[in-house]
Amino acid sequence: MTSEARKRRALWQILLLSAGFLALVIVSVGAVLLVDKARDHSRLVVHTVEVESQLSNLLLEIRRAESATRAYLLTSAPQFLTEYQTAADNVLPAADKLAALTADNPVQVENYTRLRKAIEQRLREFARGVDRVKNNDVAASITALRNGTSTDAVQTIVETSRTIRAEEGRLFAMRTADADRTQVLASAVTIAGSTLVIALAGISIFLVRRSSRARDHAEEQLRDSNLNLETTVDERTADLREANDEIQRFAYIVSHDLRSPLVNIMGFTSELEELRGDIFRRIATLARTQSAAPQAPENATDTAEPVLEGADKQLSEDFTEALGFIKSSIAKMDRLISAILNLTREGRREFDPVPIDTKELIEAVVTTMAHQVSEAEARIQIAPLPNIVSDRLALEQIFGNLIDNALKYLKSGVPGEILVRGRTKLGFAIFEISDNGRGIDPKDHQRIFDLFRRAGTQDRPGQGIGLAHVRALVRRLGGTMSVASELHKGSTFTITLPIDWPSSNRNTRK
Repeated sequence: MTSEARKRRALWQILLLSAGFLALVIVSVGAVLLVDKARDHSRLVVHTVEVESQLSNLLLEIRRAESATRAYLLTSAPQFLTEYQTAADNVLPAADKLAALTADNPVQVENYTRLRKAIEQRLREFARGVDRVKNNDVAASITALRNGTSTDAVQTIVETSRTIRAEEGRLFAMRTADADRTQVLASAVTIAGSTLVIALAGISIFLVRRSSRARDHAEEQLRDSNLNLETTVDERTADLREANDEIQRFAYIVSHDLRSPLVNIMGFTSELEELRGDIFRRIATLARTQSAAPQAPENATDTAEPVLEGADKQLSEDFTEALGFIKSSIAKMDRLISAILNLTREGRREFDPVPIDTKELIEAVVTTMAHQVSEAEARIQIAPLPNIVSDRLALEQIFGNLIDNALKYLKSGVPGEILVRGRTKLGFAIFEISDNGRGIDPKDHQRIFDLFRRAGTQDRPGQGIGLAHVRALVRRLGGTMSVASELHKGSTFTITLPIDWPSSNRNTRK
């Protein structure tokens, strides 16, 4: 599958899951709203039932008061008077509770107003009948008893109660229908949401399985690619190692073979230098013969410098200068060949990793440079350093070269300050060698690590091999090397090495 196809598939999966999630959110919100609405309808249904129940309680209290009044009018018994008083006291509070329940409905408020007036009138009629009995007006009481069931108040109470019940019945039917309809809709939404969840789960399982198959296929391809890559890398590494060995052998052979002609040149140059005196004595003799000049004194030795004049003298000086150039070039060539031979020998040397007390090793290196440190009037500080497992000789060469360079390139007239410090990070030891010397131009930071390349003023001896050799050693030890520096602001060389050099990397030439 191409990268573009993978991107499109991932986009479609994201869109599908986002749409499903959005639909699920909408269904959930709708279900919550419908459940709340159903709860409101159910509350209104319960409220209707409460109104009807309270109306029944109110009418019951009125009938109790009426029954107690009639009994008291017929018997004048005190217990009926007490029962009447209790029922009469409960009528108005029951009416107030009914008013509170129907306060949200204007129609029922109007009905309640008529009912309240009729109830108050009926209670007054009960009170008048009781007062007649108390005043021994029995005949008037019996007449009131006979007419008590046909008063306007009774008719109003009956009709108004019937009206209130009818209104509540209508509301009950409407609210029950709304509640049922809302519950059905909520159930439908819940079922739809559940179906959507199941569908999303099925789609997700399908997508996950397809992604898993694609991942397994990709992992299989990656394993095959890794196997092929490892084989290729091993082959290339073997070829590179063989080429590197061949280059080292070639460098060794070339450097070794250059020794023979260089020795011959050095020998013939020495012979030519020895012949120089005889040649120019003969030239001086010929010159004196032609000019009738006095002969050389008898006590003159063969090694005495002949007396020359004019062009012969200039020729002698040019000859001497040419011999000096030849000898200095031969010496430089000899040093370069020796350096190349040392590099090739070092490249063939097998490293021997051992536990190393790094601070003790660097202190020993500094001790061997005590004379240079004293001459440069420098001070070398060694901070606490992490111990590592590595090749001791390679580390001595690395730190020795870097500290020697720091001493070599200090600024004149400025007391030298060299600091060696270290720390650990993620299984590596990081060493920093800082100085307050001349510094290095940033454009030359890479140049100084190239073989036979140097930067800055060339007023110090060297062949431009040291830092290249140091970086090669650091790489063989599985580390890295870098420099941070500016002109006239000192330099800091940073070496990063494994704390425990892996055995798989040991004695491997890179």
